[in-house]
Amino acid sequence: MKKTPFYFAASLMSATLAVGAFAQTAPFAPATDSVLANPDPSDWIHISRTYNQHRYSPLNQINKSNVGQMRMAWSRGLPTGTQESTPIIYRGVMYVMAPGASIQALNAATGDLIWEYQRDYPRDLKPTLARAKNLGIYEDMIYFGAPDGFLLALDAQTGKIRWETKVDNGQMTAGGLLVADGKIISNRTCEQGKREFCFIAAHDAKTGKEVWKFFVTAADAELGGDTWGKLPVDERAVGPWGLPGSYDPVRKVVYWGVANPNPYTRLKRHGAFDAVSLKSPSELYSNSTVALNVETGKLVWYYQELPGDDWDADHNHERLLIRTRVTPSSQHVKWIHPAASGEQERDVIITVAEGGGMFAVAQDNGQFLWSRPFPYDDPNLNMNWMDEKTGQTGVNPDKVFKKDGDKIVGCYHNTRGLWQIAYHPGNNSVYVPFHDQCLSMEAKTSTRTGFGVRTGVMRPGIDPNKYMGVAKINAATGELKVIYQQAQPTNGSALVTGGDLMFFGDLNRRLRALDADDGKVLWEGIVGGMIVNSTVTYAVNGKQYVMVFTGEGQSVTAGPLALTTKSMPPAVRGHSAVYVFALP
Repeated sequence: MKKTPFYFAASLMSATLAVGAFAQTAPFAPATDSVLANPDPSDWIHISRTYNQHRYSPLNQINKSNVGQMRMAWSRGLPTGTQESTPIIYRGVMYVMAPGASIQALNAATGDLIWEYQRDYPRDLKPTLARAKNLGIYEDMIYFGAPDGFLLALDAQTGKIRWETKVDNGQMTAGGLLVADGKIISNRTCEQGKREFCFIAAHDAKTGKEVWKFFVTAADAELGGDTWGKLPVDERAVGPWGLPGSYDPVRKVVYWGVANPNPYTRLKRHGAFDAVSLKSPSELYSNSTVALNVETGKLVWYYQELPGDDWDADHNHERLLIRTRVTPSSQHVKWIHPAASGEQERDVIITVAEGGGMFAVAQDNGQFLWSRPFPYDDPNLNMNWMDEKTGQTGVNPDKVFKKDGDKIVGCYHNTRGLWQIAYHPGNNSVYVPFHDQCLSMEAKTSTRTGFGVRTGVMRPGIDPNKYMGVAKINAATGELKVIYQQAQPTNGSALVTGGDLMFFGDLNRRLRALDADDGKVLWEGIVGGMIVNSTVTYAVNGKQYVMVFTGEGQSVTAGPLALTTKSMPPAVRGHSAVYVFALP
């Protein structure tokens, strides 16, 4: 398929387009900047509904008193393959990224097909492995990061292609999209030891033209360039992949999480464990929050949570923007800035890492406020030191690989994975489905990644029946309460609602509604396969629905299942579908 470097007209398209019989008849209302900044409660138009990544819906038709009556409203099968995405719903239409990297527009009240976009991929590409996290919407276009490296804009009413732009070689399919300030902002993974695609990029939403590009590995002449030791610039690799960032339309700043450096061990990257600092800053901007000017892509500030990662710990994924009092207590929080206390509300950013750890920093300048191990304090923590006055972090030297063949057990590992967390403004609480899981890992410099035998393990000494839990954390004080526990693992995103419910699904085919206050199970539904990411709620014609995808994750599915073979029947593999629930 012949490609042009920038603009690709619909008349030249060699992809396949199938238009269903259920075409939209109502006039289409464009999803403007004001709509994106203040979505209708009936819609779900960002990966976490709103720019602040709360995953909170004010819909309350389904609540504590009636959720027990909820029943399946409709379901629809999807092709088999990786499914790590979350749909968007706008004015009664659900836009779905189907396994195999096609796009479907469905009637959100019935599941009937409106249109489908199927792309003609190169023969050597496997679209069933595409793991992009979400779609985007702006004006009358739907945006999609395709696994062949093209960013696409589709007509929201017909599915016909409006433009496409070559962005990378397929790395974008590991990340997601943020639509902000008339731009489509995308993240991606990058190859081992290669800087080429280690960037966050913004493209004009109407034309596809590149507006700016921010590399997440600092070059020599840039701020942080000296934190990479003697490593050549083109070998400085850090993937900004994962869940997309958050956005403040008033400050006009984007907040994005960056993952670990690669290859995964210091020995492999530098040839010596002490070639770079054990304390931050080290190998910037790995495992950091970066604040970027949305108009220019210039760095406003950064905060590094984990310096010089040795374990693929991943401090990426969403940054919650929360306005709250900051009153952390030493009874609940391990590290507290001396001035982080007061009755006045502040704008803060809260993040919970894949590799454990929870941080609160000031939104305006990245100043450290407080941090705690997540989910629990443990002698095996990989980040176990902080300067509370400066926010400087330090890795645990006992867990750093000092020579080939070293083996460690370090905490934590994929403890919250790539599923999304949620924040309930009504009770100022963050909800995190998590695994009480650590990492057994061996250093092996002869491999491409720098490690040999590497596997997730239950944290030493835990009750296997409490391997998975739901944490409820007070955003002001940092107090953590585990309100629900079970043996079976989860990959399902958290959702909280105005009905004071918290929803999540697991790999044992269960979708549950918990009381958001105490975690009591108020409803449980069984679906046909493993629930992965998704978990949204929306309304059509005044009726509220709750939706999940079933499907197959990649490593986030296989790892937890290997640890829980005795606690559940064999997992249903290869089952992909949409399940939607409502009151009778």
